[in-house]
Amino acid sequence: MSRRLVVLRHAQAEHSASLADVDRPLTQEGRQQARMVGERLAREGLLPDHVLCSTARRTRQTWDLVAEQLPCEPEVDFDAELYTADVDTALQLVSYVDPQVRTLLVVGHNPTMAQLAAAFDSESGYLSFPPASVAVVDLDVDWLYIAPGTGRLRLVM
Repeated sequence: MSRRLVVLRHAQAEHSASLADVDRPLTQEGRQQARMVGERLAREGLLPDHVLCSTARRTRQTWDLVAEQLPCEPEVDFDAELYTADVDTALQLVSYVDPQVRTLLVVGHNPTMAQLAAAFDSESGYLSFPPASVAVVDLDVDWLYIAPGTGRLRLVM
């Protein structure tokens, strides 16, 4: 059974000296970006069975706005580790996903989301990944065995 990993960087967030980084909300443009991501995922048939989402305010808001556009209601795990995760930690969190899940959406932060997607890009190994970017990776293995090189970066949008 093939697996698909969808990597999403949160949409544009406000920069505020008065808020802790974890509490930064989306800007108005970011809210629109997130809705457009949801519309595109729905149009492309990239519908998650499960979602891993950082606990930061901007990632939660991004997911909520994406979810409003989807014709499905996947199970969502909000994980504080995704807020500070490096690629190895992100891959470890993905490896714990139920083997029945076919399409997993991970909503997180840069530079980790860009590096995670790039880990499956045999061409460059680097991706420009601005806010609200999405990468789609087709995997050759079950979640338990995910590692760089076990799939192909198919699409970046």
